[in-house]
Amino acid sequence: MEAALLSGFIKAILPRLFSLAQGKYKLHKGLKSDIKSLEKELRMISVTIDEQISLGREEHGAVLTLSMDELRELAHHIEDCIDRFLYHVTRDKQASLLRRTVRSPKTLLFRQRLAAEVQLLKKIPEEAHQREKRYRVFAGLSSPTRHAESSSCSSGSDPHTLKADIVGIDGPRDELVQQLQEESEGLTKQLKVISIVGIHGSGKTVLAREVYESDVGRQFSLRAWVSATGKGPKEVLMEILRRFGRPVVDESNVDQLTVDLREYLGEKRYLIVIDDMQTDQWSTIEAAFPEDSAVSSRVMVTTTIQSVANACSFSNGYVHKMTRLGDKHSEQLFIKKACPTQYLGYTRPPKEVMKKCDGQPLALVTMGQFLRKNGWPTGPNCEDVCTHLSRHLEQDETLERMRRVIIHSFSSLPGHGPKACLLYFGMFPCDRPVRRKSLMRRWLAEGFVETQLSSSENFNTLIDRNIIEPIVIRNNDQVKTCKTYGMMHEFILLMSTSQDFITLLSGNKVKRKYVRRLSLHHNSVTSGSSLDIDLSLVRSLMVLGEAGKAILNFQMYQLLRVLDLEQCTDMEDDHLKDICNLLLLKYLSLGDTITSLPKEIEKLKLLETLDLRRTKVKMLPIEVLMLPCLLHLFGKFQLSDKVKITSDVQKFFLTEQSNLETLSGFVTDGCQGFPQIMSYMMNLRKLKIWLEMSERSTNFNDLVNAIQKYIHDDKEICNDSRSLSLHFDYGTENILNFLKAPSYLRSLRLKGRLLELPQFVTSMRGLRELCLSSTKLTTGLLVALTNLKDLQHLKLIADELEDFIIEDQAFPGLLHLSFVLQRATLPTIEGGALPYLISLKLICKDLVGLADIKINHLICLQEVSLDPRVTPETREAWEKAAKKHPNRPKVLSVDPADESESEPADGSVASTPTTSEAMETSCTSEAPVQGGDIQMLVNQGLFTAPEKKKNCAVQPSSKDELNSAFNNIGLSEVALGLPELSVAQNGMVSSYTGPSRKIYRPCTKFEYRPY
Repeated sequence: MEAALLSGFIKAILPRLFSLAQGKYKLHKGLKSDIKSLEKELRMISVTIDEQISLGREEHGAVLTLSMDELRELAHHIEDCIDRFLYHVTRDKQASLLRRTVRSPKTLLFRQRLAAEVQLLKKIPEEAHQREKRYRVFAGLSSPTRHAESSSCSSGSDPHTLKADIVGIDGPRDELVQQLQEESEGLTKQLKVISIVGIHGSGKTVLAREVYESDVGRQFSLRAWVSATGKGPKEVLMEILRRFGRPVVDESNVDQLTVDLREYLGEKRYLIVIDDMQTDQWSTIEAAFPEDSAVSSRVMVTTTIQSVANACSFSNGYVHKMTRLGDKHSEQLFIKKACPTQYLGYTRPPKEVMKKCDGQPLALVTMGQFLRKNGWPTGPNCEDVCTHLSRHLEQDETLERMRRVIIHSFSSLPGHGPKACLLYFGMFPCDRPVRRKSLMRRWLAEGFVETQLSSSENFNTLIDRNIIEPIVIRNNDQVKTCKTYGMMHEFILLMSTSQDFITLLSGNKVKRKYVRRLSLHHNSVTSGSSLDIDLSLVRSLMVLGEAGKAILNFQMYQLLRVLDLEQCTDMEDDHLKDICNLLLLKYLSLGDTITSLPKEIEKLKLLETLDLRRTKVKMLPIEVLMLPCLLHLFGKFQLSDKVKITSDVQKFFLTEQSNLETLSGFVTDGCQGFPQIMSYMMNLRKLKIWLEMSERSTNFNDLVNAIQKYIHDDKEICNDSRSLSLHFDYGTENILNFLKAPSYLRSLRLKGRLLELPQFVTSMRGLRELCLSSTKLTTGLLVALTNLKDLQHLKLIADELEDFIIEDQAFPGLLHLSFVLQRATLPTIEGGALPYLISLKLICKDLVGLADIKINHLICLQEVSLDPRVTPETREAWEKAAKKHPNRPKVLSVDPADESESEPADGSVASTPTTSEAMETSCTSEAPVQGGDIQMLVNQGLFTAPEKKKNCAVQPSSKDELNSAFNNIGLSEVALGLPELSVAQNGMVSSYTGPSRKIYRPCTKFEYRPY
């Protein structure tokens, strides 16, 4: 494992070393050839390590371990050398812009130091190679025992598990036994594949064995249990034939083995269990099992990989996902293993231990055995045991089974990328939900991945392997927050700290002088003003709680790329000026102790993500919007109308230099310059706006223009994933009537007093996701929704719905439907409606029974989610109805806060106020404007009515309009030319003669989803 991590780390820094020698930077004489030589040396080291791993020789004893430490140190030195050089080059570049000079003496001196340092780095692998040759004779004396251990165990199940040790299995067992039985409701008798998926040690094999040995399981005329651990399709087929006592004629021909097994099974009724399938072997072996026959046969597969389970059960099957044991069953299992008989009833399991076990059966068993060995409950202090659990997990023989299972889960990850990304979870406390999008942006900033696509792939790999688990899942099946489970998190801490990957600070106790990633959790505040560690090499810093003066001395940092201070309690505005000198910073998130941003933030030229959602920042400096690499900006802010914008600002926006993709979001009353500037952010893909009514509001023309340009329908764009979220104050929702078709969006969220569905929504091309939030949703609006043929995800949030019938063939493409209601006024669903609906969410605490919803009409339904506050009778009614449904959909509980529009910055759940309460909070207008009364708004000067004779989309503002807008916020006349525009007298653009709108490139950096 250590070798694989080192090889991956070397591969990650090679591109940076390569770019250093490609002429982009002015280097000292001879330095380029030295860098190229060092690059070749590293490539050879990486290739050699990979070859050893492929041959199963990753572990070779103390000599190789020493070499690994040396090589890791070399790789770290190279990375430090490159990053320090980039820091000085960046600093010199910014200083030269002020001095109008090219290079300073300090820069020349550092280039000389760089050359000398590279010369020293070249000698390190040569010296290590010579030492390895001298002591190679000892390398063959060690045995790869640890590797054999880890590879020999791929399942946490114990074949000798006692019946008394099986708890909490009755419900899942009965569910799967019913899946074995023949269905008598007119279904064709055919093969069904049942997949059981979950992490190692979750009890998959035990559950499958219970089903296999049940009375129903024993009724099958042919039965076979085979293990797929470490086997390919050919070996699995051979094992099945042997279990049936059939001769294996040709062991080398998979096709012949498939034919032999298929012919033998014929019309027989069989039950075959394939335990621990770790690759997609089903596509190769499925032909061996006849699909249609006179009897209903079953194949049961256990696996840790979700995609394998889905592939096996794709055609006609059922996927059962293992869940954690509840508190009651967890305590029951733990007590059986940990507590001597004479102490039964004397004590309850310690919360700290139960938290670490996290409902995982294998963890509960092994931890129980570990504490029993140490004399619990009268022996060790459980808090101390949990504090040092990672050390016990590494060394204690009682935890060996748990250790082997976790090592296998980790080592089986494909490649270095997922392993490094998993180790990064050590930065977070085990019980803290982690936001998926934030996590992937950190990986990019750190250089673990090169593109957003590879970041998504690594995250999906960890989810697919069930190594991390989702906490909140959006309607479109995208994970919103996730976490690692208890024992895996302990292993991550062990691996990441032992490999110098992460340093967890506890008080002033730090074992290493140099740290690369530093995480301070609660109660780890550093006292005093100094630390005996070098902070200049830290790449990531995260603080939860109080940090202390030493950690918040940002003058000590140079190479910082990721800075997470969302939950830092002693951060102050004064610290921000020093943060603005962190020239390599790419990710910055701030907390609620911050009230304003300094203009010096313009120095963060490499910043890609700025998260201000938890801050009290209300006014945004224009310099933030001019950061050239900024991609994602989060918060709720305005652009001050008092800010002075120079000609450089004009040039920046008018020449389309902004790379901003996420703007979520800004507040406007129609009088600030934000809408005009937004019109020139050509790369926007995610936009969130709060509209407020104020005394200064005279018209919203500029905002309408900007939104219209953003949603403009360009037929040449096919993979654009633009999303828009609009939150309305009373009366401001009427701007929707000024948005024209054709228009395009992938996702739309509207929150306000919605009385009818705007016309531009019904004519929108490509709309896949829609969320509407209002005090009441009218019948007319709801009926209009059925015209959205491309809609796949619909969420309706309201105090109540008017009467509404979802008729036959309505919502032909809808996959997910959510109702978040204060009163249970659900629509009537006719047969034939929602033909492809797979998920139905009914988040209403007052729901009574089935509410006249006949889920048998929803033939593709896979899950129903209910408010956890519904009565037990209501939940029982839905569970009973689900069992009668052909698909047997799962009945789940969903926290109402997870279905609200809010997205807390820390990933935690938020309270969900009623829609009316939320609107009252943001309302600044005393008298609400009646829906549809556009003329009144025009008469009051709130809007300028468009010319009726002109049938065109609203286009960008003219040069004069932009000049006027910039002048309103203190900007002098626009110096640069703009395309010539023809403007109607009423101020709305009627024609556009300038160049066409910039063609959007496909979004490869980030996949946007609804808020």
